[in-house]
Amino acid sequence: MTGHKCWGYGQKDGPSEWHTFYPIAQGNRQSPIDIDSKQAVFDPCLKPLRVSYESCTSLELSNNGHSVMVDFKDVDDKAVVSGGPLEDPYRLKQFHFHWGKSRGCGSEHTIDGKSFPCELHLVHWNARKYRTFGEAVEAPDGLAVVGVFLEIGKEHPGMSRLTDALYMVKYKGTKAQFTCFSPRSLLPSCLDYWTYPGSLTTPPLSESVTWIVLKDAIRISEKQMGKFRTLLFTTEDDERIHMVNNFRPPQPLKGRVVRASFKV
Repeated sequence: MTGHKCWGYGQKDGPSEWHTFYPIAQGNRQSPIDIDSKQAVFDPCLKPLRVSYESCTSLELSNNGHSVMVDFKDVDDKAVVSGGPLEDPYRLKQFHFHWGKSRGCGSEHTIDGKSFPCELHLVHWNARKYRTFGEAVEAPDGLAVVGVFLEIGKEHPGMSRLTDALYMVKYKGTKAQFTCFSPRSLLPSCLDYWTYPGSLTTPPLSESVTWIVLKDAIRISEKQMGKFRTLLFTTEDDERIHMVNNFRPPQPLKGRVVRASFKV
């Protein structure tokens, strides 16, 4: 999810400076947020989240200089998320990650002020209402992003194929074929969630996202997490800067209500 201007996560081009080129950074439905679990409102009308990734077609793994991403073929409704707070099925476009230099930070959303070492974002778009992903990005109900927290624990078998391939996209601008991968393996077994209206967490920061943040984290090993930190923000010709702390801090809620699909 890249914007047109030069932006990053450093002191001079990081999140606190994004508003210079992207004034919407100070808008009314910016993401991420801190989810206060006691303030979240249980909504019995929220449906269970349905994830249908069985027939998805992954294409390639890439390093865009901000994160590592896996792209999917999105010409039909073979890989969609539906139910939950969504009125239409939303097509899977890509997934990417945000992570920290150490296990004390890394996620973009926080729960009751607590950060996780990493957060996975599965990005979907409303192909029922909009003709292209680009058109959906500009619409208030254009995108649905499922957020999954990652904790450190045992090795995650579903993650190994991905982490073992990261060496192929070490540098900014590199890509590698990455087929036959279903992100279903990266979801927890329980799909209870919080939901709220928000934005992309990277420029252009469009306020087009229905956020669905899963309550349960998945676990990956310290070794698997370490492989993310070997990636670089920079190209092969640049001075090496390790890709870490590529997260935006929580933004003001500005009166939005976070709804929960579950009772505490």
